[in-house]
Amino acid sequence: MESLIIHPTKEQEKAIIAFLEAMHVPFEKRNDLLPNHVIAGIEKGLKDVTEGKTMSLNEFKQRRSSLR
Repeated sequence: MESLIIHPTKEQEKAIIAFLEAMHVPFEKRNDLLPNHVIAGIEKGLKDVTEGKTMSLNEFKQRRSSLR
């Protein structure tokens, strides 16, 4: 048996589920591929980027070297 990992939109998901059910293909829907703390960290990072809370690689290197 093969496994497929797909990332559909909500609209696509409905169509895919309807197709799989019509074809009697067993499937399971999972949202737990990553631990919750990892997902929360990704969401925070994306929010920071949209709010402009970023720094260049050079800024990062300078801050890191000043901590030593």
